[in-house]
Amino acid sequence: MNEEEFSLETKKRFSSRVENYIKYRPKYPQEIIKYLKENQILHDNSIIADIGSGTGILSELFLKNGNLVYGIEPNIEMRRAGEDFLNTYSKFISKEGSAESTGLSELSVDIITAGQAFHWFNLEQSRKEFLRILKPKGWVILIWNRRKKKSDEFLRNYEKLLIKFGTDYKTIEKKKLDFDKFFKGELGITFTKLSLDNYQIFNYEGLKGRLLSTSYIPLSEYPQFKEMIIELKQLFDKFQENSEVKFLYETEVFYGQLI
Repeated sequence: MNEEEFSLETKKRFSSRVENYIKYRPKYPQEIIKYLKENQILHDNSIIADIGSGTGILSELFLKNGNLVYGIEPNIEMRRAGEDFLNTYSKFISKEGSAESTGLSELSVDIITAGQAFHWFNLEQSRKEFLRILKPKGWVILIWNRRKKKSDEFLRNYEKLLIKFGTDYKTIEKKKLDFDKFFKGELGITFTKLSLDNYQIFNYEGLKGRLLSTSYIPLSEYPQFKEMIIELKQLFDKFQENSEVKFLYETEVFYGQLI
C-alpha cells in the first residue's frame, strides 16, 4: 500500500469504532493549554484548525479556552459524533475535509493541531495545505497519548496482545515513531517536544472498549475475535486490583513552525 492508498483507507477505518472511541479514548491534559499560552504560542483569539478532529476530544481543549476551532474530519461517522459532542460550543465549526484538502481559506488559521491523527496524513500533500491555510508565523501542534508500554507488567502484556492480534499494528506504530522523517524531512518543521503524564482507569468493560476503539484490532466478524477477547479477560483478571486496571500514558506534544 503506497502513501496515497494508505491515506485514503484511513478515512474509513474508524467508522465502526465511533461509540467505543467516544467512551474510552483518553483526553488530553489541561496543562497543554497553560504551557502554550505561557510560551506565547496560543492566545485567546487564536484560530485553530483541528485536523482529523474525530469525536472532538482535542477540539474541546481549545474551545474551553475560548478559541474558534474548525474541526476538519473526513469520516462522516466520526464527524457527526464530534458535532454532537461539541454542540454546546458556539465557536466550533465542523467541516468535511482532510489534512490534504481542508476546505479552509488561504492564510485563515493561526494554529494547526492534530491529536492522535498525524500519522494518517499524506505528508507531501499535507505540507502544501498547511502552508496554504496558515497565517505567517503560524504553528503546527501534533499530539499523541502514548501508552507507557514497558511501565509495568500489565502494559507489557497488553502490548503483546496487540502485536499478536493487531492487523497492521507494527506498520502504524512505525509511522508514529518516524519523527525525523515527519518533521525535519518531508514536513519541514524544527520541532520542540513537551511530555506530560496522563492515565485512565478501566473496569473490564472499559478495557474491552478501549481495545476495540483501536483501528488495527479485529472486530466481532473476524475469526480471531473470540480468542482475542478470551485472552483480554485473562489479562484483566490477572492484573486487576479492586476490579480495575490502570493505563499509563505519556502525552507527547510536538510544536513548531513550517519552514
